[in-house]
Amino acid sequence: MEHTFWHDKWEKGEIGFHQSDIHPMLAEFAAEFGIGDGCRVFVPLCGKSNDMTFMLERGCEVVGVELSQLAVSQYFESLGVTPVIEECGKLMRYTAPDITLYCGDFFALTPEQLGTIDVVYDRAALVALPQDMRKQYSQRLCSLTPGAKQLLVTFEYDQSLIGGPPFAIPSEEIQQNYSKYCTITLLHSEALEGGLKGKVPAVENLWSLTSKG
Repeated sequence: MEHTFWHDKWEKGEIGFHQSDIHPMLAEFAAEFGIGDGCRVFVPLCGKSNDMTFMLERGCEVVGVELSQLAVSQYFESLGVTPVIEECGKLMRYTAPDITLYCGDFFALTPEQLGTIDVVYDRAALVALPQDMRKQYSQRLCSLTPGAKQLLVTFEYDQSLIGGPPFAIPSEEIQQNYSKYCTITLLHSEALEGGLKGKVPAVENLWSLTSKG
């Protein structure tokens, strides 16, 4: 997706993808994945997700990357804290106790900036990308977070009936893009009540990706 697509969405407030509630699958599986005291969690394409606040409240250190400066600013406003803002390579870094958000292109983030990560929580990154970008994204993510476990949320539905994002991602594609790096397990799958965007039947899947490295 072009950067302007997402900037326009945030500027216009067209952020139906932003969910105010904590994702129930995260709440259910957080303890099993060690998402708690001392855990460093990476949230790619994090927006201003309240899932990050849930993880902070569980004692995690959270690191995110987000293209929209508006989203990053609004998230810190929601926390009621003023971050330290500094230039960091090709990105801007916003820091406050236990949380660091990098503003800019995900692909500009370096391993040195990210540091060691215990868990990757991907609720809205992979599904936001068109198919021609998803393989590149998955390779980059795995190279940035060697040894980390991943919780990945995806959707399956008839892509011909409605355009993304969020895009439909079949299980075969998960295997193709991640099996080289990870052992893949489907943890949970359930039909979306009312369908995707209230328009098409859809299934939401939660995957566990365990690094082979």
